[in-house]
Amino acid sequence: MLYLLLSILCSTLIFAIFKGFDIMKVHTLYAIIVNYLIAFCTGLLLYGELPSVSVVYETSWFWGTVALGVFFILIFNLMAKTSQVAGVSVASVATKMSLAIPVLIGMIWYKESLSGLQILGILLALLSVYLASVKDDMTQGIGKSLLLPAMVFLGSGIIDSSMKYFEEFHLTSDEVPLFSALIFGFAALTGLLFIGFTFKKRPKFQIKDLLGGIVLGIPNYFSIYFLIRALENKGFSSASIFTMNNVGIVICSTLLGILFFKERLSQKNWLGIGIAISSIVLVALF
Repeated sequence: MLYLLLSILCSTLIFAIFKGFDIMKVHTLYAIIVNYLIAFCTGLLLYGELPSVSVVYETSWFWGTVALGVFFILIFNLMAKTSQVAGVSVASVATKMSLAIPVLIGMIWYKESLSGLQILGILLALLSVYLASVKDDMTQGIGKSLLLPAMVFLGSGIIDSSMKYFEEFHLTSDEVPLFSALIFGFAALTGLLFIGFTFKKRPKFQIKDLLGGIVLGIPNYFSIYFLIRALENKGFSSASIFTMNNVGIVICSTLLGILFFKERLSQKNWLGIGIAISSIVLVALF
């Protein structure tokens, strides 16, 4: 449970840092690429040595890190586009509701058994994520494009499901730091290629973009690292882990927004938080 709590805290910290980017006018794409480089270096430091390229290439999970690295950048850009077209709330809900995908895969593919109360808790978790994130003007945004939120939903769910797949079938405990590092390394490489081929007139890179990426990189790395460690706990099903992780992030991010960014919540949002707490109790205790 400690790893799960640490993953939730790191993910919540990412939310706060992105808020800071908006305030400090940090160029998000540049900071994201720097963040991936920092996360890559953090993973190598945690691994404790510089691995041999030939040895890493021959591992069963190498091409998985390449694919996930590309997916990280792709989903980030889809989230940005969804925010612009349909609204930030729509992008947020599509990302967090994606927990349904790894939960279903855990039940079908990994034959994970859940009690009736746990299934009720997962259903309540999906409802709570929606209610805690929804805004009053959100329906106007949804009508503009269903394709983009659907792609974000599917992509985020694939990323989470892939983490469980590699942890279950390909990774040893000692390989987790290196596996996580390489995902971020390939994400950084993909981001650099993206900038090189898409920006004819590139925005000026500033020192605050570098500093923002450094601050973001460490918690971003550990949000993935601790999640994979949490999935190693055989005392909980992956369905329970993903449910508690996503709902925990929703609760902590919402409370952070209230306490530090003076955000106001509607009655639906407060109802969502209450349901979220109930869902965690059902999933974790029963």
